[in-house]
Amino acid sequence: MTALDCNVSTCGFNDERCCCRSEIDVKGTKADHTDDTCCGSFKKESSEFQNSTRTPNTNLSVGCEAVNCAFNDGNKCSADHIDIAGSSANDAGQTICSSFTCK
Repeated sequence: MTALDCNVSTCGFNDERCCCRSEIDVKGTKADHTDDTCCGSFKKESSEFQNSTRTPNTNLSVGCEAVNCAFNDGNKCSADHIDIAGSSANDAGQTICSSFTCK
């Protein structure tokens, strides 16, 4: 499991910089830089999240399509800790995996 620090405050799954999903997917098949990645699990905060029960996870499974990332091990993230950024994102394309490291 990977420790995740998420600063995407506009995501409905974010609760105090923790993700309330059990897993996320990092997209960016052809990524060479952090800007080429994104959190494919991002969902813009909406009224549907306001009344839902959310349990923040500090460690979760991270699927990774960024095959050029040094931490990609069989399409899973092998990093001990990652950061997802994009504090005012309106869609997944405005988020990034700040921990992406090109091989």
